[in-house]
Amino acid sequence: MKYETSHGITLPKIGFGTWRIGGKSSPDPKLDEASLTALHTALEIGYTHFDTAEYYAGGHCEELVGRAIRESGKKREEVFITTKVSPEHLSYKDVLKACDGSLRRLKMDYIDLYLIHWPPRSLSKLDEAFPALNKLVREGLVKHLGVSNFNLKWLKRAQELSETPILTNQIPYRLPDKSYVANGVIEYCQQNDILVTAYSPVKFRSLRVNSTLNQIAEAHAATPFQIALAWLVMQPRVITIPMSFNPQHIKENFEAVKIKLTDKEMSQLADEW
Repeated sequence: MKYETSHGITLPKIGFGTWRIGGKSSPDPKLDEASLTALHTALEIGYTHFDTAEYYAGGHCEELVGRAIRESGKKREEVFITTKVSPEHLSYKDVLKACDGSLRRLKMDYIDLYLIHWPPRSLSKLDEAFPALNKLVREGLVKHLGVSNFNLKWLKRAQELSETPILTNQIPYRLPDKSYVANGVIEYCQQNDILVTAYSPVKFRSLRVNSTLNQIAEAHAATPFQIALAWLVMQPRVITIPMSFNPQHIKENFEAVKIKLTDKEMSQLADEW
């Protein structure tokens, strides 16, 4: 595995996303068996970064993530847990309550990385949220803070309000969607020691595969999806969190980090989409 280090924290280039684990916006117990199998598979393969949120499956996803880690026998310090507070919970009291709920569902003493999931309707809500977020860090309930889906204006305001460095901005970044390249967020993060966490990097295998992607995949004896992941993780300050229920895909995603694309291939993928 390759890693990125930011502000003294080292994270694997490829982690495991958990959207749809245990359900979508509400719990779906029928998915529990498949969800736990996927989580156990990821842990056995060697994933150490797991990304979840209080919104995922109405909190049930966090329960399953915590359960799978306990059942794996992994020590708490061997895994890195990211979870997120929803934008409707950004008052001072609600942030503290939301974090407590996530900790209870995970059955953990602390969260490694706590993100604001989406920007709230008003920028002023960040002024309410960050005193609580900073308090959580001071008390050791949260180790690091970050944001998700923030544009430059919101990201810079979060930096101003946070007592500790913003570790990441988690954004949709994939072939061919490079909207956060166009709006300047990715360049800003790379220049200011903020990790870019690319979510939905192959959009649930719905990635549009063209001849260029196919040719590069064939040259590396890889799948087009692995090439799309390799394109992301070869970029500085970029990590990603693909998700799959399929054990073979979980393994292929993890192994994509081993692929070394040439400068020409990187340019082809960036320029031809």
